[in-house]
Amino acid sequence: MDTLAQLLQLLVLLLPLPLHLMALLGCWQPLCKNYFPYLMAVLSAKSNRKMESKKRALFGQIEGLMGDSRMAALLDLGCGTGATFQFYPPACRSTCLDPNPHFETFLTKSVAENRHLQRFVVAPGEDMKQLAGGSMDVVVGTLVLCSVQSARRVLQEVQRVLRPGGVFFFWEHVAEPRGSWAFLWQQVLEPTWKHIGDGCCLTRETWKDLENAQFSELQMERQPPTFKWLPTGPHIMGKAVK
Repeated sequence: MDTLAQLLQLLVLLLPLPLHLMALLGCWQPLCKNYFPYLMAVLSAKSNRKMESKKRALFGQIEGLMGDSRMAALLDLGCGTGATFQFYPPACRSTCLDPNPHFETFLTKSVAENRHLQRFVVAPGEDMKQLAGGSMDVVVGTLVLCSVQSARRVLQEVQRVLRPGGVFFFWEHVAEPRGSWAFLWQQVLEPTWKHIGDGCCLTRETWKDLENAQFSELQMERQPPTFKWLPTGPHIMGKAVK
């Protein structure tokens, strides 16, 4: 099946050849950084409508972590357009972090609708030196670990910025089962998809990174693909306690 995947991958690479040439010449990435927020704005809105009850159940747990002060310092990791703001308790003091500065326009709209944001930090999840250790009660990551350079390093940073007992809530798409036809197509499409999706990888087994991150507690459940017409595969959702 690996040989078949390589042959199909070559065919798929030939079809969008201009895109790959632009990426090789360094012309594609700046364009992608500009258009990707618009693509995510559309997909995030559709995803929220389809998965609203699941997301409200997951992120509704944040309110239980707020204590007597009824406040919580929250880091939205890879915040994108701010699509998850609507699921946070009103008293959250949110810091948003994303390596793509072009999301700020969309964040302004999300902030106007949900008054959570305190500041927007442009930085990769692997290096959050602008944030003090133990400064966050909650970290939220939705569809983030698929596109980072190192999920292991991001999870190390998540643990650093969380206070003891703090919680990391996650919602990620992951690889299909190895050996399946769905996984084969993820392998075939991944090189092209990474360009379209600003570095998004289709075949990451992110649950393994979470299991190896040595959180004190990990709760995780698997969900079917949100959109069957996309190759992003099934999702995992849950929480990890520092």
